[in-house]
Amino acid sequence: MAGYKETPRQKMIAMMYLVLTALLALNVSKEILDAFLVVNKSMESTNESLTAKIREKYAQFENQFDMNQNKVGPYWQKAQTVRTEAQSLIKYLDFLKYELVKISERKDSLEIMDLYYVDNVINGVQKKILNLRSVPTKDKYDATTFYMMRENKTGEAYTLSKKMQIYRDTVLNVMNLPANSDKIGLVTNMEGYSYQNADDQTQDWEQHNFYHTILAADITIINKIIAEVRSAEFNALNYLYASVSETDFKFDKVAAKVIPKSTYVFKGQKYEAEVLVAAYDSKTHISSKYIRGATVWNEANTGRATTVDGEEGKIILEFPTNVEGLQKYAGVIEMIDPKTDMMVQHEYYSSYYVAPPSLTVAPLKMNVFYLGVNNPVSISAAGLSKEQIKPVIDMGVLKQDGNDWIVRIDTKPKNVNLATISATAEIDGERLSLGTAEFRVKRVPDPSAEISGMTDGLIDKNVFLASSAIIPNMRDFEFDLYFVVTSYTFATILNGDWVQKNVKGNMFTEEVNDIIRNGKRKQKFFFEKIQAKGPDGTLRSLNPINLELK
Repeated sequence: MAGYKETPRQKMIAMMYLVLTALLALNVSKEILDAFLVVNKSMESTNESLTAKIREKYAQFENQFDMNQNKVGPYWQKAQTVRTEAQSLIKYLDFLKYELVKISERKDSLEIMDLYYVDNVINGVQKKILNLRSVPTKDKYDATTFYMMRENKTGEAYTLSKKMQIYRDTVLNVMNLPANSDKIGLVTNMEGYSYQNADDQTQDWEQHNFYHTILAADITIINKIIAEVRSAEFNALNYLYASVSETDFKFDKVAAKVIPKSTYVFKGQKYEAEVLVAAYDSKTHISSKYIRGATVWNEANTGRATTVDGEEGKIILEFPTNVEGLQKYAGVIEMIDPKTDMMVQHEYYSSYYVAPPSLTVAPLKMNVFYLGVNNPVSISAAGLSKEQIKPVIDMGVLKQDGNDWIVRIDTKPKNVNLATISATAEIDGERLSLGTAEFRVKRVPDPSAEISGMTDGLIDKNVFLASSAIIPNMRDFEFDLYFVVTSYTFATILNGDWVQKNVKGNMFTEEVNDIIRNGKRKQKFFFEKIQAKGPDGTLRSLNPINLELK
């Protein structure tokens, strides 16, 4: 290749090409970024599924603990230790995701929650969830790398790996596994494991996962760690549950048990219950006698008892519910003891409550519905699930929002100040009216016009100038809503003359700022005819503001 002397222009072009090449190398393609978002979403779904399975297993475990605390207790206590440490580690990991977004976006805490977190219901629990796709700096890595790595291994990644190892040791100890076991994840810098970068240079676990990785990758990796935490918890729970042998759940008595479908029924429904004995022979015939209104079985009342035959060790009881209030009954199961061929009896007693249909509609913030805003309400009826209740409203819109409801009334009929919510429910194939509830309908109250939180009094000039706007403040009001100041009149006495300025919007104009900046001690400033537009579309005249320079 022939050599030649480059001109200054050629050298400059070559240098610019090198810089552009380097910038392109640092840029993350849209396809790769989208792939991270897809994987992260999949990890979040996996974590939700694991959480549901773990909750179900804990419920099974707790049921066995309630049946035999002496034998199940030691295993149940170990399960509680695993649960506590798993919840603590996952809480830390959720905070770490939040902190990484905060550092990358360079915004304060409230802005991060408002802009990038959304409300979501996970396994029946409402929770704030990070919407990674909405984070603008998800393809950046400088700030997050510094936070996670830092010099002398002081970065948060090293704290994370220590917490993972502590939790891993707990699970290994519970499951009686050696320290180098690969039956659970959460492996960081364990002996026998090594990590290399693209140039085959050896790295520790922290560098391998968090050095120069973009924010989207960091969040995905943390969600993967959460999945490992949940998986280890599930493995430990299954191990402890299996450690309790079937012989731990022996019955040393034969007793009659009443299992009602519900102990709270509406008038007009049937009360249903199963009565059974714990151990039975499918070939053995059983029957029951019961007396309604009794609290104990009494042989003297046998003559007025009702007899019911049973099948496969259980009796089905069905009572009409024509009378409201607490209802009681007592009875006895009769069966042949296979050992003695003698008739044996097992007594039982139970009760239930018959209630008239009722509807409860509770506003979650006030005892009224406000025009032009979302009014959250809780709608329920005793003994019914929310899926069974079908509510309607006679004005505005009523829509479901998670486990609760939202009432939105933008306009109301003239001279009508009450909104009525009514509801029905389908019970045993029949449509039942649950009742109605009435609420006053009012417009949103006026906000307080303020400058630096003040409506009058002495104010420091620098604080005055820094405020730079009139803010409508909804004091002692439960709803998150905002008014917009559309105009105001600014006035003061300047060199003995009354100076007045009409201003659009809520901000101080440059002319207003100059007058304040040149103001003297004890000089008064007046903000009057303040107009603000509310969320309901109405224009309000707000209070005047009178301030005096210190």
